[in-house]
Amino acid sequence: MFEIFKKDQNSKARVGFLRTEHGEIQTPSYVVVGTNAAVRCLEPGDLKLTKTQAVIANAYHLWREANFDFKNLKNLYERTKWQIPTMTDSGGFQVFSLGFAREHKTGKIASINPGLFKKTNEEINLTPNKLKFLSHSLSNICGKLSERFLFQNSSKNLVRITNNGVYFYENDKKIFLDAKKSIWIQEKLGADIILAFDECTSPFHDYKYTKRAMKRTHKWALECLDSKTRKDQFLYGIVQGGVFEDLRKESAKFIGKLPFDGFAIGGSFGAVQDKSFGMDTENGGSDFREIEWVTPYLPEEKPRHLLGVGKIKDLFEAVERGIDTFDCVIPTREARHGGLWTRSGRLAIKKEIYKSDNEKLENECECPVCGIWKIRRKDLYELFKTRDANAARFATIHNVYFFNNLMERIRKAILENKVIQLKKSYQVLEK
Repeated sequence: MFEIFKKDQNSKARVGFLRTEHGEIQTPSYVVVGTNAAVRCLEPGDLKLTKTQAVIANAYHLWREANFDFKNLKNLYERTKWQIPTMTDSGGFQVFSLGFAREHKTGKIASINPGLFKKTNEEINLTPNKLKFLSHSLSNICGKLSERFLFQNSSKNLVRITNNGVYFYENDKKIFLDAKKSIWIQEKLGADIILAFDECTSPFHDYKYTKRAMKRTHKWALECLDSKTRKDQFLYGIVQGGVFEDLRKESAKFIGKLPFDGFAIGGSFGAVQDKSFGMDTENGGSDFREIEWVTPYLPEEKPRHLLGVGKIKDLFEAVERGIDTFDCVIPTREARHGGLWTRSGRLAIKKEIYKSDNEKLENECECPVCGIWKIRRKDLYELFKTRDANAARFATIHNVYFFNNLMERIRKAILENKVIQLKKSYQVLEK
């Protein structure tokens, strides 16, 4: 299934081959998001033009599209005619996105990270037990402050989580989803890689709640393994534990010992925000400690996937820490709003400064938009201004190609032991 071909000499990065029923994925690789069994704004043949190796569809949304009727679910390959490997999520992220993400008004990565509010022992002269106590105390304090101040304008939580499964409340309907049903749905959809049902916690959850959610995720992981019947699908277990080091390690040890075909790292991640607490404020993303905490406990010979994270800095940092595949909405979502990624920086193409700009979107880009169709910046500006459907289409093709091409460059750099050098050449894009 998974073969590691080459390891980088200066990091934990590796090049590998993930072989599935519908083709081979060269890793590290970006898995493009196709929520409803389609990559938004792209025409049927467009995906082939973007170097895309795999697509991830949303099991919950496809189940909802089938009116929550198992019999109405359609096999992904019969429906899409895709000729490349696919993944499906379990519905676990919708437990978060329709639940505490609405209530807490947050995403997977938050600007408050109570779990990492600590310096080294030498800096503040605290024992490990005192550090742990301080971290947990600050977490609970920040949790209470969040409820009082941060969540005043929050949306209604549309889920109710129990140890046996989750109730979703949609248009006066109460829909129940558990581990067994999640596996049945994903088996019917027929993706090459499927994910265990889990609970993704909010970055604002305190230690006590995060631990309860992690225990539920472990219980559901066992139920997913028991429910799986198809041998042609790879089932990934998911590591949770939020921003808390001991919980992340506990989860990785538990999930890593189970007979999954691969592993995913999910849940909330800590933001880097305050240098006074030993944290970096410059980049505004995850500090990747969560990955470092868990990878030592995940089998080296099995693939590792990072869920829902995929900015340029994220890719380099995670690859260096041993991650093989990623999925994220950034390439497609930003394209629809006029955000274009290039090696010289991110362009907000709807700004007036591009109205008369006759430059290519990216001079060295070989995507169809830049290389074959020769769309100029002023052309795309005008298409967005007139709300032409091709605006989002061209931007999406370019962005998806950009990130897939970046992963191809990273694979080549690993083979040549030059990942660090390549990373430095892309750092300007995150500023």
